[in-house]
Amino acid sequence: MTLHPHVKDRLSEIERIVIETQEPGVRIIDKTGPLANPADRDHCIQYMVAVPLIFGRLTAEDYEDKVAADPHIDALRAKMQVRENTTFTQDYYAPDKRYIGNAVQVFFRDGSFTPRVQVDFPIGHRKRREEGMLVLVKKFEASVDAHFSQKQAERIRSLFASGAARLDALPVSQLVATMVTN
Repeated sequence: MTLHPHVKDRLSEIERIVIETQEPGVRIIDKTGPLANPADRDHCIQYMVAVPLIFGRLTAEDYEDKVAADPHIDALRAKMQVRENTTFTQDYYAPDKRYIGNAVQVFFRDGSFTPRVQVDFPIGHRKRREEGMLVLVKKFEASVDAHFSQKQAERIRSLFASGAARLDALPVSQLVATMVTN
């Protein structure tokens, strides 16, 4: 997503995209060829890089068929080179670090290139817990707003915002009842 502003107006000029990751990333999520469904896309590092480069976002909806049908995604995936970065692999397995390092850099046909963007801890990593919780709460609220009436969504958001002690004390039947659509 960081590189989106650098490439959004130059997608047709991209020569190659270099993705550096740790060995498990290469082994598990380096996928080429057709991706048949959202689960395939969610386990493809090339897909997870292409969508943010093109659209500047990566949401649950971006894994669905409607977005995946955009030919720009597969065109960019075809230009990607996934490589193991041995330092990322060492830091991934180091008990005192447990980094999940990745880096991305885009190269254009005219010889220019973007900055190399490296992230050692993705948003869901324990070392980014506070930052991740803010994103998680926003995702939860957006999901609640999309599935329930305004009044019921407000009740649900209020219930979850009241804290763990109140939720823990709430009988399961009452919690489930708040989640039933009216």
